[in-house]
Amino acid sequence: MNSSEKPREGDRIAKLLARAGIASRREVERMIAEGRVKIGEEPVTTPATLLTSLKGVTVDGKPVKAPEPPRLFVFHKPAGLITAERDPAGRPTIYTALRNALPANAGRVMPIGRLDFNTEGLLLLTNDGGLKRAMELPATGLPRTYRARTFGEVTQAQLEDLIEGLEIDGVRYGRINANMERSTGRNQWIEVTITEGKNREVRRVLEYLGLEVSRLIRTAYGPFELLNLPRGAAVEVRQVEVERFMRSLKSSPSVGENSPARADGAGIQGHRKSPRGAPSGPRSTRAASPKGRGSKR
Repeated sequence: MNSSEKPREGDRIAKLLARAGIASRREVERMIAEGRVKIGEEPVTTPATLLTSLKGVTVDGKPVKAPEPPRLFVFHKPAGLITAERDPAGRPTIYTALRNALPANAGRVMPIGRLDFNTEGLLLLTNDGGLKRAMELPATGLPRTYRARTFGEVTQAQLEDLIEGLEIDGVRYGRINANMERSTGRNQWIEVTITEGKNREVRRVLEYLGLEVSRLIRTAYGPFELLNLPRGAAVEVRQVEVERFMRSLKSSPSVGENSPARADGAGIQGHRKSPRGAPSGPRSTRAASPKGRGSKR
């Protein structure tokens, strides 16, 4: 850079729009390529356009509002839903269920990570693209805990060997913490905690051990837990807890040991291991009392 050149100011428009909850960065880039994003009357031609604010920016002819404070919702995803806005095959998506689960003022939210069609349990949703990306990055090291109902033969020693990670069909899986919760004959409930979140990681690892997975439930993501939140319901994490959590993301590469974060004071607590021999269903150690919609009892 020449001494006469001024340093570039602002952020990329794709980043700002994602932070404002318009869409993910990838989706924003697609919108820009389709000519749907404008500054004044001029279409934006590159997602690398630098701006200091979104003043004058429109998407599909509608002015973009200033970003709201980051919000975070905990949703109990039922099995049989796609974690996407739309499905080419016409299968129902999480947004079908979210119409009745989220409060009316929730605005547009994006899922943090994904759960497979047949996987159920905790799914985090946010209006903030930066928070979404930070929580999804493997480098962040956030633990994701699942409970799997399996059929087959496996020993605790085999499960403990997964702590060193393993390679399956050329894909390397890192540290996996797995423990037998309950076993009846060839049927078991196994708790598995991972930090990378690779595609179908838990199913692939358990199937590699010769087990059939008949049910898979995510019970925790970072410091947020499912507890006894009803299936299909959602609760919002208190703003003070969201801010505290975001500060911890900036100050530490791993937040698995952070203090509890609660949803409207409603039992969404810090990650912790449950005792072996837990009942064969989602853990339910504390009653949730969401204030908004979706508190189906």
